[in-house]
Amino acid sequence: MDFNTVYKKRLAYINKGLDTLLMSRESHPAVLRAMEYSLLAEGKRLRPVLFLSAYELAYLYDNKQKKAVPESELDFILPMACAIEMIHNYSLIHDDLPAMDNDDYRRGKLTNHKVFGEAAAILAGDGLLNLAYEVMLENILDYPQSLSHYIKAMAVIAYSAGISGMIGGQSADMENQSEGNEEEVLNYIHTHKTEALITASLKAGVLAYREEPKILDAVTGYGKALGLAFQITDDILDLTGNFYQLGKATGQDEKMGKQTYPAEYGLEKSKILARKYIDKSVSYLEPFGVKADFLKSLSLSILDRKR
Repeated sequence: MDFNTVYKKRLAYINKGLDTLLMSRESHPAVLRAMEYSLLAEGKRLRPVLFLSAYELAYLYDNKQKKAVPESELDFILPMACAIEMIHNYSLIHDDLPAMDNDDYRRGKLTNHKVFGEAAAILAGDGLLNLAYEVMLENILDYPQSLSHYIKAMAVIAYSAGISGMIGGQSADMENQSEGNEEEVLNYIHTHKTEALITASLKAGVLAYREEPKILDAVTGYGKALGLAFQITDDILDLTGNFYQLGKATGQDEKMGKQTYPAEYGLEKSKILARKYIDKSVSYLEPFGVKADFLKSLSLSILDRKR
């Protein structure tokens, strides 16, 4: 199957898992409605796709196979993939709040706080973050033979989503608005706010299968380059895209004085940088040949992003 077909199939697999996990929960209906509104909205599911693809790469490498891994082999780690998406969505809900980026739209829909109010949106974000760890911990109880691998994968996710990763990057982003564009600050923000969880998704996917240094090193390098390319492209789209493409208002970064690559390097140089990081990401996977074709194609697709 071609890249787009495989991606759509994996997307449907993840969406079904998210729906099943969320609908199985008991809570006050108001918070569940707000959580469902954001979590089950149309999205790229990039991070869980990367997680499953890294697991697949480790599996293929270990078993000397070239064909895609059947979904039945992925079922036991699907909850962790879904948990990563829950963490990502909690961060989006909180990022959109008036105290943060103050966005009205996300994925073509009104943001969570615009529909449910700020208090409910905060609780929905908190709920998704906590549910992510509930899901992972509950799941591993069913697979005690994989406990050590699973715990290592969870630790990578927790670290990268926390104050040393994504939260630290968001804090730096808020602290340094309108203070001029300094390269060191810019790199800190984007390697922590965006790249950290992308790289963690890949590392966790490998660790959930087995700690294989060769593959871990490769996906770490791939993730760091991919994460930066993704963020640079995001910055570019905020300048060159429109609401109908992105599903949200554009030009917001410039209005808020955010640290971005186009603001620091200009639009054309930013495009060159994005291409450079994409090529770099693909180079890390060359030793794995066709086993890494999906991840290579995914990286190349970032340059054609429209949303």
